[in-house]
Amino acid sequence: MVSCQTTISEAINQALHVEMAADDKVICIGEDIAGGAGVDGSEGIGGVFGVTMGLAQKFGRARVIDTPISETSFVGMAIGASMTGLKPVVEIMFCDFIGVCFDQILNQAAKVRFLSNGRINMPLVIRTTMGAGDGSGAMHSASLHGLLASVPGLTVACPSNAADAAGLLRAGLRSPDPMILLEHKGLYGKSSDAVDEWPVAVIGEGRFVSRGDDITIVAVGAMVRVAEAAAKKLALEGINVEIIDPRTINPLDLKIIISSVEKTGRLIVVDEGPNYIGFADGVISAVTQSCFDVLNAAPRSICPLSTPVPYAAMAEAAWLPSLDQIIEAANTMMSENYGK
Repeated sequence: MVSCQTTISEAINQALHVEMAADDKVICIGEDIAGGAGVDGSEGIGGVFGVTMGLAQKFGRARVIDTPISETSFVGMAIGASMTGLKPVVEIMFCDFIGVCFDQILNQAAKVRFLSNGRINMPLVIRTTMGAGDGSGAMHSASLHGLLASVPGLTVACPSNAADAAGLLRAGLRSPDPMILLEHKGLYGKSSDAVDEWPVAVIGEGRFVSRGDDITIVAVGAMVRVAEAAAKKLALEGINVEIIDPRTINPLDLKIIISSVEKTGRLIVVDEGPNYIGFADGVISAVTQSCFDVLNAAPRSICPLSTPVPYAAMAEAAWLPSLDQIIEAANTMMSENYGK
């Protein structure tokens, strides 16, 4: 039963409190995630975005571990801890920094279970942020979910609301495979419905955000809200949009996407990832291979320009996929009729 409104950051914090209280094998590792907890009664800064607030005070510094600025070392430490049976939740401030520890993720975390023939599980969740829109510049605003999803052995999740953020985190701690949980920093303060206890999500299961018969839009993270705003405007023109939030990028719920495209005959993928060989290209490729004959128009991807994220506010806004781009693409597609 819905009880109130909460934010994504609050939901993740609540889920961490629940998991750490229920299982002493759950630990948190990262830069400044404790940060002064216990000093003069303070709960600490809880990381740069405050998501781990109060954890060190409640569970102690042995389970909430502040680290040096060295992603290579603390991600490697978490992988080793996971191999011994612990359940680490690692915070990497920005997904751009994953480049520093990519060997640990690509060649260790993603491959341990396969190389051990299933004898060693990897119940590891790496939390990090993604996304532009807040003027953080090129080195703190990337969206690398498509790149990470191309690595076999990794679960990659991109929640767009509080329930999914908490539920996917809890699911990752129960999975034998490592999860990269990409939290759009532009959504941290956005409110959505809260529940008394966040249910564990089903990995690989997408959801319908809205239902419609004319066009299918697939979007993740902050782009789900942009797609919703566009759908409302398109509805005024008599165009009914079906929006799908896959929630996990790998594994991808292709079944829900194909079922929608078979109904609408039209597909738009809106994504902050790269325009070339990114998540959008992957979805369009999968759909055209699976149900090409039902398409009434060529699928469209609406992605940023192929440049690093600009710092200047007006340039950043122009770089991001926009409501107007979605509306223009939808109107163009509705005038096409390849399948009839």
